[in-house]
Amino acid sequence: MYRLRLWAVKRSYQCERLYTALEAALVKLHPLFEKIGYNRLERPVAVVERAAKTLLFDCKMCGQCVLSSTGMSCPMNCPKQLRNGPCGGVRPGGYCEVKPEMRCVWVLAWDGASRMKEGHRIGNVLPPVDRQLEGSSAWLRASREKALSLQVSVDAERTSLARAFPTARRAEPAAAPLAQEPGNTAQGGARK
Repeated sequence: MYRLRLWAVKRSYQCERLYTALEAALVKLHPLFEKIGYNRLERPVAVVERAAKTLLFDCKMCGQCVLSSTGMSCPMNCPKQLRNGPCGGVRPGGYCEVKPEMRCVWVLAWDGASRMKEGHRIGNVLPPVDRQLEGSSAWLRASREKALSLQVSVDAERTSLARAFPTARRAEPAAAPLAQEPGNTAQGGARK
């Protein structure tokens, strides 16, 4: 596992691209997932996620995956489970003070982030772990949140255009004045 974790950090750019594609696919499937029900999908998706992420990243399934912010190095592998940078006890050569045979998770995180397109995100302060989410699918949660935020922004754009239209019409009338609507021709023709 440890060797695969190091391999994933060294290929953080490729892992980032793979995750971005997976997230985009899950976001597109959001309408289907809503019909099926996210609660029904939770267990099977979590099983697949656990298998893939445990193999590549030695994932602990905290339910709030931050691999894309930490250079594909899972901070839950830190013996102290630090989510925002290394402790003060990093040994020479970048090794962990608690497990001297293991490279510090955060030294690996900075290394992996340097290869990633969105590597600047390593500077963001991460929230503490919500232990109630342990074992749940971070993939489903993240893609659902993204799909809902995209839906809200599209809805806001549509309503702002609809609200602005009457104001825009008064401010910028048509170049040619509108002609008077003719009366009902059926009635006019019958009067003779």
